[in-house]
Amino acid sequence: MLLGGGATRHEFLMNELSASELVQAIATVPPALDEEEMTRVEIVGAEGQHGAMMRLDHPVKLRVRGTLGDYAFAFNAQAIAKVFGDVGHGVGDGMLSGSVRVRGNAGHAAGVGMIGGTLGVYGSAGDRVGAMLRGGGIFVRRNVGNDAGSGAISGTIVIGGDAGENLGDARSDVSVFIRGQAASLSAGVTEAPLRKKQEVQLGLLLISAGIRGDASEFRRVVPIAKLEAEKAARGEVVPNWR
Repeated sequence: MLLGGGATRHEFLMNELSASELVQAIATVPPALDEEEMTRVEIVGAEGQHGAMMRLDHPVKLRVRGTLGDYAFAFNAQAIAKVFGDVGHGVGDGMLSGSVRVRGNAGHAAGVGMIGGTLGVYGSAGDRVGAMLRGGGIFVRRNVGNDAGSGAISGTIVIGGDAGENLGDARSDVSVFIRGQAASLSAGVTEAPLRKKQEVQLGLLLISAGIRGDASEFRRVVPIAKLEAEKAARGEVVPNWR
């Protein structure tokens, strides 16, 4: 189907294909010659299927109508996806690149082990958001559960609402920002106001992720040792606080 501007849209019925068949079908869609106008793919018939679009590696824009089960878009690469519904556990697990935006809620372990790309959840998410994060950005507009950022090494986690227990990780270099309150922070972690440069950077990230909010309303969650190193003006010159 041709759309305005020369773009092409393809449609697949998810409830008529297995998870692997759907990925294979999407992979046959010719990518757009113009990188600014990616080919659009509409997915209908989403009814909570698990492993949906798992290991998809194709430069297309996806729009999914309905709910998805566990491990949706795990190990996603290149694809830019929007889900108009809820998702289960493990959405974006191990994502490499591209972006996934969920217009509903997500289960536990959203964005675990991500290496790159962007995961946006416009509702709330469960426990272990961004655990073992290695890169990329995770944005949750509302609340997250316990152990967000546990074991994370690098990347960004933005929480627009409240967090559960054990937020952050004392050994982490991930950037964690929160607007609401955390039930508790992990040992060795503290809250600190944003510096002006961080406020500007967060503002740009919020715009990029399509998340409404004033960056000045957020605070960062940072390892105490890292904060002390920054105050001593050694944080960037001698990053050995871990």
